[in-house]
Amino acid sequence: MIPILSNTELLQKTLIPIWNSEKSIGFVPTMGALHKGHLSLLEESKKQNDICLISIFVNPLQFSENEDLDAYPRRLHEDVTLAMEHGADFAFAPNVDSFYSESHQTYIHNKQVSDLYCGAYREGHFEGVLTVVSKLFHAVNPDRVYFGKKDYQQTYIIEKMLSDLNWNIELVKCATIRDKSGLALSSRNEYLSVSEKKSASIIYRCLQEVKQRYQNNKYSVDDLKSWVIQEITNSDCKEIQYFEIVSKKTLLPLKEKEPYAIALFAGYWGMTRLIDNLEL
Repeated sequence: MIPILSNTELLQKTLIPIWNSEKSIGFVPTMGALHKGHLSLLEESKKQNDICLISIFVNPLQFSENEDLDAYPRRLHEDVTLAMEHGADFAFAPNVDSFYSESHQTYIHNKQVSDLYCGAYREGHFEGVLTVVSKLFHAVNPDRVYFGKKDYQQTYIIEKMLSDLNWNIELVKCATIRDKSGLALSSRNEYLSVSEKKSASIIYRCLQEVKQRYQNNKYSVDDLKSWVIQEITNSDCKEIQYFEIVSKKTLLPLKEKEPYAIALFAGYWGMTRLIDNLEL
């Protein structure tokens, strides 16, 4: 079993000789409940760095009221075993009390896109994300950090934070891992019934069709948005939160087509919120 570091002091005591040796550190922040998507990040980190470190921490700051913080799956032993098998050298797994002081008052906010898309439905979510990853980055001082493209908005705002705050850390964006039906892998997929998983595969099918139609001058951005809403409304989707076509550069909604665009989607199947995206 790889070492499980339970607080920041122990983490940094362990990392000091690695920092002094100038070995490269690859870092994969997670909330646990590891699946093939997380494991692909670890494998990529192991290829590119001397040391690979994973964090397993269910961050309360990024959960809004009435979300699934208490129900979020926690299985530290199984996660650490999987992480070790896929390249991790250390696991950082602090408890909440050791990671956030009772007097914690400082948060990081992206003023342009934090309150759009997922942020419009999850108050304070991305502020919680940026705050936790900034604390983790300070604690680990990695050379590279690894995030999947599935949560494109999250990856965008973290990369923007690194750039805006002149952080000398490379963010490596890794491909979304999907099951055979095309459904993007997520820790929350285990909440889905068999029939819900089958029905939710329509998300990726629609995104693929949007990509084809986007490249056809016959369809406008509004045409594509209307088509997706109609298709998914006619499925077993319980609620569509948003479907947007946005600029890859700014993540702001597009009114007219441009060469580098992303389609973003979020909706509910049963009680489970699913997100996905595709570069167009």
